[in-house]
Amino acid sequence: MQLLDQLLSDFSSLAWGLPLLILLIGGGLYLIIRSKFLPFRYLGHAINVLRGKYDDPNDPGHISHFQALSTALSATVGMGNIAGVAVAIAIGGPGAVFWMWISAVIGMSTKFFTCTLAVLYRGKDSAGELQGGPMYFITEGLGKHWKPLAVFFSFCGLIGALPVFNVNQLTQALNDILLVPNGVAVNFTSNLIIGLVLVSITALVILGGIKRISSVASRLVPSMVVLYFILVMVILVTHNDMVPYYLKLIFTDAFAANNFTGEPFLGGVLGALILHGIKRGAFSNEAGIGTAPMAHGAAKTDEPVREGLVAMLGPAIDTLVVCTLTALAILVTGVWQTTDNNGVSLTASAFADAMPLIGKYGLLICIAVFSMSSLFSYSYYGTKCMSFLFGAHRKQLYNYIYIVSILIGATTTLDMMINLIDGVFALMAIPTMIATIVLAPKVIAASKQYFSKLNAENKPTKS
Repeated sequence: MQLLDQLLSDFSSLAWGLPLLILLIGGGLYLIIRSKFLPFRYLGHAINVLRGKYDDPNDPGHISHFQALSTALSATVGMGNIAGVAVAIAIGGPGAVFWMWISAVIGMSTKFFTCTLAVLYRGKDSAGELQGGPMYFITEGLGKHWKPLAVFFSFCGLIGALPVFNVNQLTQALNDILLVPNGVAVNFTSNLIIGLVLVSITALVILGGIKRISSVASRLVPSMVVLYFILVMVILVTHNDMVPYYLKLIFTDAFAANNFTGEPFLGGVLGALILHGIKRGAFSNEAGIGTAPMAHGAAKTDEPVREGLVAMLGPAIDTLVVCTLTALAILVTGVWQTTDNNGVSLTASAFADAMPLIGKYGLLICIAVFSMSSLFSYSYYGTKCMSFLFGAHRKQLYNYIYIVSILIGATTTLDMMINLIDGVFALMAIPTMIATIVLAPKVIAASKQYFSKLNAENKPTKS
């Protein structure tokens, strides 16, 4: 068992290691250069699409642009933004935040391409329903002989979407922030109760399918981002004298690497810091993994480029906004230098330091809602993979496996299972990025056509 544990730990580390980062970041840079920064020039238009200016209820699909983005964000805005940023700073110092930003900008380009493809090459499942996602744009865009790549993605998605890690971390946060400080004994029974509560809430939502998931996500995610923003603003206002110093330090330390405490990479600490920051950013926003295209592929639209533009906003909200808020809260309070805490405990220390009475409880509300909304979205991703592999009539079977895995995640610390899920989740990027890079010219052609039409419509007519 120890050998298996070590093998799975090494597998997870390798899966999230340098080869994946080269694929995600190198592939993303290629897409930026190949498109000549085209999507970035239309950020204002993307926001108008998100606001519903171009919504048409008669368009093919199941949910609105806003609901698609909310569903995708509910999966990405979670423990990666709160615990992952803390890990990035604890090891990399303030400079790691800069490289997370770089990862987000590159991720915006990747999301634009993958989610445009998700609508451009939608396919039908065995029940005749229109579906989108990497498995469909691989088979519809590249042809049936590429199907093994789509099957590989879907198989990895079945395992990678299981919520064991997420539930495990949420249970730990509830224990550390709420139960233990208030004298409640933490044991198997208390963890089982947490698991049962999570199962009850999750089952109510996920058994209703994508429309109910997107409806709940579109209400929860924006309100929690606003609450998190308000809480961090309170911290920044009370430490306003430190904000300019740390904003400057994020940039200077990104190239000096004076606060990096991890292992050197190829003999240098700067390379290791860049690798560390980009890895945390990629882990947080999931650009190129292939999950978001499954949500955006369900959007009601007949304009693929529009959905790509909306999806592009995801990494900006996830990493440039939410991760930056977490980073500044940790930095200005000084807890990154005065405590040995790491992960979610370090973020909780920052909130408790700035707001002794309500800080950690406000954070706990955000963690709980972010984590639960992730549970809803990942169940949908898993059912999509199940449907592709075994037929739409069997997709509900996945929800029952999913619900059982919530109980496992709440009551055990199965490092082997967490490492397996974590590693397999990363492998989803291989088919997603290969297909996206091969199909990139199709996205660029569709973009040029769409933007030419848009510019013609917006051109003032002569009287």
